[in-house]
Amino acid sequence: MGPTEVKTANAVDIYRDTWVRFLGYANEVGEAFRALVPVSFVWGSYAVATAYVTADAVDKGKKAAVAHGDNPGKTTRVAVAVVDTFVWQALASVIIPGFTINRVCAASLYLLGRTTKWPLPVCKWTTTAIGLSTIPFIITPIDRSVDFLLDSSLRKVYNDGKKHE
Repeated sequence: MGPTEVKTANAVDIYRDTWVRFLGYANEVGEAFRALVPVSFVWGSYAVATAYVTADAVDKGKKAAVAHGDNPGKTTRVAVAVVDTFVWQALASVIIPGFTINRVCAASLYLLGRTTKWPLPVCKWTTTAIGLSTIPFIITPIDRSVDFLLDSSLRKVYNDGKKHE
């Protein structure tokens, strides 16, 4: 299901339903280009992805605050929404895919260097292409794995194992 979210009828969530969602993948793109660009570019891509994760968590906290009005437990509900969204997004959008693309690219560059006689620039561009083409294939399995991880751990702590709505 993904991170905790408060659903409203036909509302567009700019962090999930628009192009803004792609900012969460900035670090994967940065990792794919690591062999070709200065490391500051890669770190900048992580800054963009982290800003996206933080903005989404804050947005979900604000939506939870509005949804729960002045009801008892509002502070807890808001905290749960923020923490759940931030942890889910940090794992599913930044940490795990960034590590995955980094390792795919490192392995690709190593294998191309050992098994081909291609010039280094060709190997680096090929590595970047492999990294970029890997991104669409890792998204769903990582998202589902993070759902399972949080459902089996953190969500049990703050919600007795039930999904927070």
